Amino acid sequence: MNASDAAPPAGPGDELPAVAPQLRGLRRRTGLTLEAAARAAGLSPAHLSRLETGQRQPSLPMLLSLARIYGTTVSELLGETVADRDAVIRAGDMEPTRAGGWTYFQAGAPGRGMQALRVRVPYGSQGDIVRVHPGEEWLHVLSGRLRLRLGDTVHLLAPGDSAHFDSLTPHRLAAENQDGVELLFVHTLLQSPTATLCLGPLTGELP
Repeated sequence: MNASDAAPPAGPGDELPAVAPQLRGLRRRTGLTLEAAARAAGLSPAHLSRLETGQRQPSLPMLLSLARIYGTTVSELLGETVADRDAVIRAGDMEPTRAGGWTYFQAGAPGRGMQALRVRVPYGSQGDIVRVHPGEEWLHVLSGRLRLRLGDTVHLLAPGDSAHFDSLTPHRLAAENQDGVELLFVHTLLQSPTATLCLGPLTGELP
């Protein structure tokens, strides 16, 4: 049993708002099993299950840990509404970040159920990297041609084409032509930094 599992229930003065309705939904939204989420949080699956069913209330350190794992905020775990100021992202606020040859711009607000990016993939960059991780991905080709491999199937996408797939399917992305490709990209893997998505996780090469 982990030390956190042995903690006594919160006293009357320490009670937090009920979070059970949010916990299970956020875990499922990120594509994590009960066992995987509990392991990442340092809890037993039974303890996390009790939190999700309202049989126990989490401590603040538990909330902070779960918020980090689910890529959200404690406010969302407590059911609070995201402020309206997060609804619009101006082009001038989208600072470019580069990782492994890719350039990406945050096109969505933090603490949401999805993360939106605008991504530029140059020719010959990371074409051999295979990615496998929980969640879902949606992409839309803005310019150039994209070579998308899902499992054993290769798809060539032209401007205006889109793809929506389970991220547990081994996948890799590469620009098909010398001019590179620009994408709109939405994913649900909020617990990982964007750079991790651009650089991996790595599982080797598909044959």
